Amino acid sequence: MSVAPAFAHRSFRRLHKADLPRVMEIERSAYRQCWTDGIFYDCIRVGYECWAILEAMEIVGYGILSIGASEAHLLNLCVTPARQGCGLGRELLHYLVDWAIDHGAFAIYLEVRLSNIRAQSLYRSFGFREIGRRNGYYPADAFLMREDALLFRLDLVGEGI
Repeated sequence: MSVAPAFAHRSFRRLHKADLPRVMEIERSAYRQCWTDGIFYDCIRVGYECWAILEAMEIVGYGILSIGASEAHLLNLCVTPARQGCGLGRELLHYLVDWAIDHGAFAIYLEVRLSNIRAQSLYRSFGFREIGRRNGYYPADAFLMREDALLFRLDLVGEGI
C-alpha cells in the first residue's frame, strides 16, 4: 500500500489583493531586501500575471510574470523557506513558462542576484542561459555596496522546445 505525500495536492490560482498579507509574509521570510506590498499591489493592478502555488489551499509560493512584444519577464519567483527544496519552485516556474508559451512569448528573461546560487541552479537546470550581468542592480544592506544581477534568458521557440 502506497502512502501519498503529505502535500500531494498542489494547485495554482491568480493572486488577489486579499492575498497580499500572506505574500508579504513569505516575501519577508525569504529575502533580506524584499518587495513592498505596494509593488505587489501595482503588479496585480496593472494586470501582470501574478500566480500563487497552493498546498492544501494555503499559498506557499508565488510568481510574477509580465509579457509584451512577444517576450516575458519573470519579475519574482518565491517559495516559503519552510517548503523550499521540495520542487515547488520548479513546478511554479514550469507553470509560468507554459503560460508564457500559450500567450505567444518567444523568450523569458529574468535577473537573479549574484549571491543567489540556489535560484541560479534552478534556472540553469530548467534551460535558462546566462546572457549578461547588471552591475549594482540590487540594493544591498546598509553597509554594503549594491549587488550585481545575472541576466538569464530561456528561448521558448526553436530547437528542443
